Amino acid sequence: MKITLFIDLIVTAYRSAQTCDYGEFIEGEAPKSVKFINVYKTIYYKCLMTLLIVGATGTLGRQITRHALDQGLNVKCLVRNPRKAGFLKEWGADLIIGDLTKPETLTAAMADTTEIIDAATTRATSSQRIKQVDWEGKVSLIQAAEIANVKKFIYFSILNSEKYPNVPLMDIKQCVEKFLPTTSLNYTILKPCGFFQNLIGEYAIPILEGQTIWIGGEASPIAYMNTQDIAKFAVKALSIEKTEKQSFAIAGPKAWSPTDIIRLCERMSNRTGKTARMPLGVLKFARKVALVFEGGWSFAERMAYAEVLASGIPLNAEMDATCELFGIKQDDLTTLESYLQEYFARILRKLKELDYKEPKVKSIF
Repeated sequence: MKITLFIDLIVTAYRSAQTCDYGEFIEGEAPKSVKFINVYKTIYYKCLMTLLIVGATGTLGRQITRHALDQGLNVKCLVRNPRKAGFLKEWGADLIIGDLTKPETLTAAMADTTEIIDAATTRATSSQRIKQVDWEGKVSLIQAAEIANVKKFIYFSILNSEKYPNVPLMDIKQCVEKFLPTTSLNYTILKPCGFFQNLIGEYAIPILEGQTIWIGGEASPIAYMNTQDIAKFAVKALSIEKTEKQSFAIAGPKAWSPTDIIRLCERMSNRTGKTARMPLGVLKFARKVALVFEGGWSFAERMAYAEVLASGIPLNAEMDATCELFGIKQDDLTTLESYLQEYFARILRKLKELDYKEPKVKSIF
């Protein structure tokens, strides 16, 4: 398939070259014909690039992998456990066994790699501490990429990370942002603030199952975005020169508060959600208690990020200039309304097929 595509592109380049003004070619310099240069870039982008995706099994990483493959790119994924990454291989990606916390495994992953998209982060269920993966692991990855002369490195941080130095995850993300400019890498930093996909477990499923939804503190409005849309920005960044050594906020069409999301889910599911508020002081106390026990350190670090979400400070950004630069129309970005509408329509249709009956709630009176 790659050979056929390569031949097709060479033919296109040849035909394009016939229409070039050869007076634009200067001996010893690159051709100045925009048409010819664009065809050359297409050939490189489709056939000569080898993209390594780190964190490919995650919520965001899998969407980046799928989109990159759909665009015809040669993709390989760094995975710790190939058994859990079988779906990536089925899609067409090559699997490279490696671990960010084991620098010696990264050298082999760099072989033939021309570009990297790093979407990895510590999982909420992981026993590893944030520093191990998101700082030490990322530094090892960046250094390995630099030694291998990788042409482009896309790094995912978090919006407003610089405003929360007391939150481990945010502080470490900011440290990596500061570390990248000290290297010789050609990098782009993307800073999303939340994923639509995470809202299913936080709001949609609890409402369907009648579970209580806990809302902390003042509950910051967040401009969540579909990870499929974020993936488009990541892959686009690989080929846009004006994104080089730049940082971009990536935010959805609208910032949503927990109350707004709950109301939206209630309307689309025709169910009433149960909510309870957890004061910010309780979150801070729970974090302090967790820090007392060595086994609770990882939990405490994630609780600190919960304080960011409960601060009441909006996580949002204007996207006009960014969308224009990346060539992505804002009207084409998925809205939360359409995303949840599709989800609930699919789930409710499935429940109807299974003849699901809601459990009866006994009155306490």
